[in-house]
Amino acid sequence: MSTAEHPSLPQRPQRSRKGLVAAVVAVVVVALVIAAIALTRGGSASASGEDEGGAASPAASSGEETVTIGVADEALPYWKTYTALAESELGVEVELVNFADYSLPNPALAQEQIDINQFQHIQYLADYNTTADDDLQPIGATAVYPLPLYSTTVDAPEGFADGAKIAIPNDAVNEARALLTLQSANLLTLEGGGDAFSTSADIEDQKVDVVPVDASQTANALQSGSAQGAIVNNNFATAAGLPPTDVVFDVDPAGKESSPYVNLFVTRKADAENTTYRDLAELFQDPAVQEKFLQDYPDAVVSETSAQDLQAELAQVEKDAKKAATTS
Repeated sequence: MSTAEHPSLPQRPQRSRKGLVAAVVAVVVVALVIAAIALTRGGSASASGEDEGGAASPAASSGEETVTIGVADEALPYWKTYTALAESELGVEVELVNFADYSLPNPALAQEQIDINQFQHIQYLADYNTTADDDLQPIGATAVYPLPLYSTTVDAPEGFADGAKIAIPNDAVNEARALLTLQSANLLTLEGGGDAFSTSADIEDQKVDVVPVDASQTANALQSGSAQGAIVNNNFATAAGLPPTDVVFDVDPAGKESSPYVNLFVTRKADAENTTYRDLAELFQDPAVQEKFLQDYPDAVVSETSAQDLQAELAQVEKDAKKAATTS
């Protein structure tokens, strides 16, 4: 995975000396007006300091600390509940920064453009850290999103005939997870038991014929009859109208197989013990937030995994990522 580079800002155009004098006069006038308004309101500007974890300074007008969180789903209602509670319960003003491109929130965090991000699971973070030589750390869990095996012809994995075609996503993140799911369903065996970076080349033996395709085509492969089973991402299953009754197998979301796919609140290593950031991660578990979140993501399975356990899992998955990089 490569990180996106931010373009340099264009240089400011040169001004004439006459224009510069006029600009200085204008700035002085504006400053005097602002000062007069502040005096009439009884307000005064105050210097701000940083908290113990280097977070943003409190706002002078409200005494609230401001924390920026990078997300990929800002428009969903649960964030409104979350930000309101952050202000009322923690005295923190949360500013959400939405990213449409998943390759951007981690570099933005590393470059201190935001304080926290919440959009990725452990496997994605491990891949980023090893590729970018970074050390971002999880400070709280959100949920696991299922990646189940669907079929319209059988009711259980043992119902697949030998050589039945199973479509799986061919992107690196979901291919490994799909293969681990099929292994848990006793439909194949992966070399060394597999890990979060396994590929189809790691299959040692199989009852079924695994067919990697673009993730957007897995549901179509099943519905067209070209595959007898398919591992389908939730959003594509919903778009295709696949009912939950067509799910024939899924791993336990609280089990070891799902550990690399717990989604996270993430910050820089230097801020991993910041109490404000930890409190914001824990706030996700508030019942009011959970109620709205599960309305937005009804198939999600909420995780309460501790920051310590998340960091230990990240370290293990990073080892797997480095091993995969040296053998590929």
